[in-house]
Amino acid sequence: MKKFIITVVGHDTVGIIAKVCTYLAGIRVNILDISQTIVDGYFNMMMIVDAGEVKDIGVMSEELSKLGEEIGVIIRCQHEDIFNMMHRV
Repeated sequence: MKKFIITVVGHDTVGIIAKVCTYLAGIRVNILDISQTIVDGYFNMMMIVDAGEVKDIGVMSEELSKLGEEIGVIIRCQHEDIFNMMHRV
């Protein structure tokens, strides 16, 4: 299992979750956990995914970033280990 953390942040608009999830389903990425909130019009989502079937994680990350630009949000993708090290106290 290759776990990755995907974060999505930006102004709330219709279809953000649908577009991100549709893209992930299309490349056979399984969503293990998802949390989203909207605070004063700002959308924030964090997903833990299993990208075990993805051959090139760099391409996935780049395509998610481009998708974010298209829908007006910032999408970041990090390996679980990197995310944990960055947020370790």
